Amino acid sequence: MAKIELLLKYQTEDSKLLQIEREAANSEEWKNYSQTKSFLTKAPEKLEAMDAKAQEIYVRLDELNKKYGELADTLKDFDNIDELVEGGADISFYKKNISQITDKLKAIKSEMNALVKSVKEADEEYQNLKKKTISVQKQYTEFSAKYQEYKKGKLAEMDAVKEQLKVIAKDISPEVLKRYEMKRSERIFPIICTVKNNRCSKCGMELSIMGKEKIDGGEVTECENCHRFLYKE
Repeated sequence: MAKIELLLKYQTEDSKLLQIEREAANSEEWKNYSQTKSFLTKAPEKLEAMDAKAQEIYVRLDELNKKYGELADTLKDFDNIDELVEGGADISFYKKNISQITDKLKAIKSEMNALVKSVKEADEEYQNLKKKTISVQKQYTEFSAKYQEYKKGKLAEMDAVKEQLKVIAKDISPEVLKRYEMKRSERIFPIICTVKNNRCSKCGMELSIMGKEKIDGGEVTECENCHRFLYKE
């Protein structure tokens, strides 16, 4: 049997394997299993990041509380302002200082309120994520079992096709087969296609003079553009 006929026979059988692989990749069993697995893989990192963010907020709240207390204590120094004024002190100076401190206290209080709100929201988000994680863990156990059962059936189908491929591969040059498998791994399919009007029927690239000579001589040649194996019908 000619080289190209063997390769075509191999590709025909290989297309069955590719179809099974695609069916498996698009199956509900695989989607459910992979989605729950992905969620559970990322969940611990998300929970840890949320916990770290909460700790940062608490640290900032503690800093603001201390600062607020210090400023509030400063205001106490102005409790005897009447006595200072009676003693001839400049009231405008004290009013200005009191106003500045009061504004700072308001700003700190506003930031503290915003942080408290953030803490509540972060805690709610954290608790929701924990609940969802527990729920997904139960789903994962169920989906994993279903996928493993589904996978067994698909593997049996794949193994049957692979046995046929082994039989055909015995008569194909190891070097050509290696090139074929390399193209398949690059998701080039079909790997073998016809030449029409001295052009690749898949991408339309015209054959070089050497390529034309090879294909006319019955040799296995490749498209210089899409790198598929080419043959003339």
